[in-house]
Amino acid sequence: MTRFDAADPETRRALYADAIAAHRERESQFLTIEVDESSLEGNPAVAEHGIPWLQFADDTINLDCTNDELERLKSLLSDFPAFSIDELTRPENADGINVRLRATTDPERIAQFLDAAIQTVYVLPEATKVWAVEV
Repeated sequence: MTRFDAADPETRRALYADAIAAHRERESQFLTIEVDESSLEGNPAVAEHGIPWLQFADDTINLDCTNDELERLKSLLSDFPAFSIDELTRPENADGINVRLRATTDPERIAQFLDAAIQTVYVLPEATKVWAVEV
C-alpha cells in the first residue's frame, strides 16, 4: 500500500479497498480509518464528539456515534443488505454508542459502505479527507 489518505469519493473507496487488502495480507489486528481534522472545521456536532473513525477486522466494522448518528446509520443499512448491526454498547462513563456491524461481503462493497457512512452518519461533505491511520 503506497498512499494513506484520500479526499474524494472515488479515491476514498479505492483507499478503503486497498487498506482492507493490506490489513488482510498483513494479518494485522485491525484497520483504522480516521477523518482528517481539517475536514471537520465548522461542524459543531463533530467538534463536540471528537474525530470520527471506523475500524475493520474479521468482517466487523466498529464505530462510535451519537443517538442521531445511530438513526442515520440504521437508515443507511437499508441500502446495504450485506451489513447488519451485531452489537450496540452504551458505556456508562462515555457519551454515545459503540456500534459493531457485521459485513459479509467483498472489500469493494465494504469500501462503498465506509464511504457512505463517513458522509451520511457523520454528515460530512463529499470532499472530506480521510486517513488509513493503522493497517
